[in-house]
Amino acid sequence: MPGFPLKLLRWFCKPEYLPDIEGDLIQLYYRRAENMGRRRAHLLLMRDILLLCRPGLIRSSELFRPNQNIAAMLKHNLTVSFRSFARHKTTFAINVIGLSSGLMCVLLIGLWVQCELAVDQFHKHGSRLYQVMNNLQSQNTLTLDITPVPLAAALVAEFPEVERAVSTNNFFSWETRDGILSAGDVSIQGTGWHAGPDFFKVFSFRLLQGNENRVLTDKNSIVISEEVARKLFPDSRNAIGKSIYWKHPLFEGTFLVSGVFENLPAASSAKFDFLISMEVLLDHDRYAAKWTGDYAQTFVLLKEGADVAQFDKKLKGFLKSKDPGLDKFSLFSQPYGSRYLHGNYVNGTPSGGRIDNVRLFSVLGLFILLVACVNFINLSTAEGSLRMKEIGVKKTMGASQWLMVHRFFVESLVMTLISAVVALILVVLITPRLNDFLDRDLLLKVEPVHIIGFGGVVLLTAIIAGAYPAIHLSRFKPVAVLKGRLAESRGQWTFRRSLVVFQFALVVIFLVAIQVIHRQIEFTQKKDLGYNRYNIISFPWKGELYNNWNGLREGKNNQNFDSFMSQVRGLPSVLHATNLLGNILDNIPGQSGITWSGLDSERAYEFQSPVVGFDFIETLGIEMREGRTFAKEHHDDYSKIILNESAVKLMGLRDPVGKKIDMNGGSEIVGVVRDFHYGSLRDAVQPLIFRCDPTGRTIMVKIRPGQEQKAIAEIQKVYSTFLPGYSFDATFMDDDYLALYAPETSMASLSKYLSVVAIIISCLGLFGLAAFAADRRMKEISIRKVFGSTSADVVRVLSREFTVPVLVAIPIGLPISFFLAKEWLSGFAERIDLAWWYFALAAIIALVVSWSAVALKTLKAARASVLRGLREE
Repeated sequence: MPGFPLKLLRWFCKPEYLPDIEGDLIQLYYRRAENMGRRRAHLLLMRDILLLCRPGLIRSSELFRPNQNIAAMLKHNLTVSFRSFARHKTTFAINVIGLSSGLMCVLLIGLWVQCELAVDQFHKHGSRLYQVMNNLQSQNTLTLDITPVPLAAALVAEFPEVERAVSTNNFFSWETRDGILSAGDVSIQGTGWHAGPDFFKVFSFRLLQGNENRVLTDKNSIVISEEVARKLFPDSRNAIGKSIYWKHPLFEGTFLVSGVFENLPAASSAKFDFLISMEVLLDHDRYAAKWTGDYAQTFVLLKEGADVAQFDKKLKGFLKSKDPGLDKFSLFSQPYGSRYLHGNYVNGTPSGGRIDNVRLFSVLGLFILLVACVNFINLSTAEGSLRMKEIGVKKTMGASQWLMVHRFFVESLVMTLISAVVALILVVLITPRLNDFLDRDLLLKVEPVHIIGFGGVVLLTAIIAGAYPAIHLSRFKPVAVLKGRLAESRGQWTFRRSLVVFQFALVVIFLVAIQVIHRQIEFTQKKDLGYNRYNIISFPWKGELYNNWNGLREGKNNQNFDSFMSQVRGLPSVLHATNLLGNILDNIPGQSGITWSGLDSERAYEFQSPVVGFDFIETLGIEMREGRTFAKEHHDDYSKIILNESAVKLMGLRDPVGKKIDMNGGSEIVGVVRDFHYGSLRDAVQPLIFRCDPTGRTIMVKIRPGQEQKAIAEIQKVYSTFLPGYSFDATFMDDDYLALYAPETSMASLSKYLSVVAIIISCLGLFGLAAFAADRRMKEISIRKVFGSTSADVVRVLSREFTVPVLVAIPIGLPISFFLAKEWLSGFAERIDLAWWYFALAAIIALVVSWSAVALKTLKAARASVLRGLREE
């Protein structure tokens, strides 16, 4: 006879109808079993019972019985809950500390995650807004966000899927966007973009003054932010038509204000103070309009219902169709709203980005909250022995299991609400410091999204923490409880210790993670990179570098810049000074299309190719293996190159100094340097070719040790003399190098704090369990001491109960931590080895903190009076 269908019927059917309905269904079941078989009869019985779930047959819920006073019951349960908190102060404090810490971590991480997910999501047409990306095929595929300026107009003209497209100038540091804006006697420094006329139709940046159809159509127009308008004009509300003089390193001129846009929202990844027409860039750079130029970033607004996959398929070879020399470039589109979080590519394939940290810390926050819930569950079930009589008496007086579940759920909810209030107070206190640490503007606001989100987390926490204790405690049998025959089952004992195992497995993982991240960061800071990055400052040259954009190639060297460099080199506190294009740490230009004797014609290689000035090798202290460095007395120019050892090895050159390779029309090798690790240790050392060209805007100065402050003051004075009005933005190269690992450093710090929280919560839970265990076994302890056991023996017996779960957690947590550590370290080309003692130390610390958590209570119990224990019933 099938049990479950009939149990379901007895559960929902009204008692007055149950006998007749059940009898008829049983008779029908047996007839069907004879004719159709038991399996078929069972399924039909289940169907019939489900069809009987009608309002007229379903019994009334106890909750809605007329004699049920819900308000009185709730008041009673609240009163009993607060009395329980007052009676068991230690348990209450442990639960509040644990739950409030977990909720605080979840809330802070939630605010940060919301801030990250909101970046670039405010654009009105965000679902149709894409950025055109560019894959360069060489020995590996390099993904770039640079495109030719003519691409935007061509996409609108030749692709029916494209509604609008706009180009802006790219972010390369030698294509500087900084300049001086002046109106009357007021001058400020600002960052400007060149942009196409449809900029405000593609992006949803709000115009406060001006018409979006016309603000960028005139190349003599400028669109400024409301902050710039406020700084430059007394009456910023009437800025339209007023003139602004822009002094830029490449050109300068007067522009008329055609529009004012609202200050950019914090959720915008784009940062600019003003916009001028892309036509201005095209007028001042003869290479910008070419398809071979890489001056722009291109954004497209696709039409409603456009097939993105088909668009990408047509886009792939589009550059080659415009210029056969661009056959190694292939275009594709990426949703603009996802670029901030999904910005990493490996060999042309998306490979995470900031989204990895979002996922990681979301999981960590939830795990810490689970650890806090585990404490509540463990302490509540352990405390059940103290509540047996309460449960037995209430059930004897007629309380149903549902009412008892309600009683314990109310207690769980009240505990969680108190913890939530504490968590909110902690968040308000911590958020300002966290904002400084993360460089974010996290703010807890009284908004529906925050209220609903946090309220949902609190409710979910109350359910997770209170579900098992409520159901477990409400199932006690009143007769067994009142006769004192209720003993903890083996299943309950195993469940509680399984939760402790879960807690300390996470503790072990956290402890290993702290060590591995810290050691890797320390490794990056102390590793010999092959050059000396200390006592070197770098800063951008913001003035004219030569008389016009193509002046150097026409022999018109800029005497102003040369004079500045000569004065800097002549300062007594300066050892060397040089300049370069870009940044040797993270913005090294590449060079492809290089050929040499013996090259396989079917293979293509791309070399890292920094463009540096004189004294660069000396400034960084890079070791020369052969030949000489670049020097002014040798009249070195773009035709002279220096290779690193990896480039020599790749080319298979013997005695390379004096030989020539086909690079930019023919280049002579004048020297070979030892391999050095430029950039981040995430990337392996690649073949590198130094090109000589003293026109770079990044200036690097080697300062005499101990004279850093004096040198900076002297250089700033010289800089202000040559470039009045421009800020002197100098940074130490060592600080810039450390900034390469800012995500890992932040991760290390946050992981450390989260680990401390998890360890404290776990230890508090063990302390609470140890307190209950000691109180429950007080008579046993007294008897042991009567028969000669020492305090040490008693401590050992009590500690063993909590040591075993930790010993089980260690072999569970160590393999998981090894896998996670290995996976994280795989992102570094140069990395530490996973030493065995990282894991051994984590295991030892886990044991020590667990013993420390229970030591105080077990020692107190071991030293308690024997008579006290024997007097207890």
